[in-house]
Amino acid sequence: MRLHYLQHVPFENPGSILQWARENGHVLTNTQLYREETLPAPAAFDWLVVMGGPMNIYEEAVYPWLAAEKEFIREAIDAGKVVIGLCLGGQLIADVIGGRVTRNPCKEIGWFPVSLSEQVRQSPLFSFFPPAPIVFQWHGDTFSELPAAATCIATSEACRHQAFIYKNRVFGFQYHLENTPEIIAGLIENCRDEMIPAEYVQTPAELLAHPEYIEQSNTWMAMFLTQLEKMYRQGTL
Repeated sequence: MRLHYLQHVPFENPGSILQWARENGHVLTNTQLYREETLPAPAAFDWLVVMGGPMNIYEEAVYPWLAAEKEFIREAIDAGKVVIGLCLGGQLIADVIGGRVTRNPCKEIGWFPVSLSEQVRQSPLFSFFPPAPIVFQWHGDTFSELPAAATCIATSEACRHQAFIYKNRVFGFQYHLENTPEIIAGLIENCRDEMIPAEYVQTPAELLAHPEYIEQSNTWMAMFLTQLEKMYRQGTL
């Protein structure tokens, strides 16, 4: 299987997703958008992973490659690819399928629980998650409105839409299950100015104090991807 990922900044790569792909013998390719690299044709990959980043989806004047990226994501979805968006990536997907991305009422930075819907926990893709997993957040915007064809599958106290599914094979996550200690350290180093004390903003020490949360999140991500691949190969998505 061929997995392509879009990366927006040097310090936010797919983390544990890369490890899962390599362990399972998948072909990995990428586009480093901040270097203005050329996007591939949809026929060149099977799955697309769209990473996070500190920019916002509407900042095309500052990051002109965002316009081409949105069109590329739309083409991948229309071509029936499996598409997974993480944080900014989920917001980009929500935008191209007809949703709305706006400022969340508050920033979320740190380890916080989300509530998965009872319906989605019946799916083999999510059945191994607890009802309220603790996950890593770092966002100020969110997909505040979703089109009727998308199903919200998770919520939290601070953010009404935490994850969604679209057409059974497109997944948007506001939170991160893929982050490694190195990625979190990179976020702190490069985005520290966003960490203004607030109810849902933890300190750098708090972000780094839970290696067990990182390990658990990476395990959940690997289980999700393994089940997704199984259903993908069986044609049951």
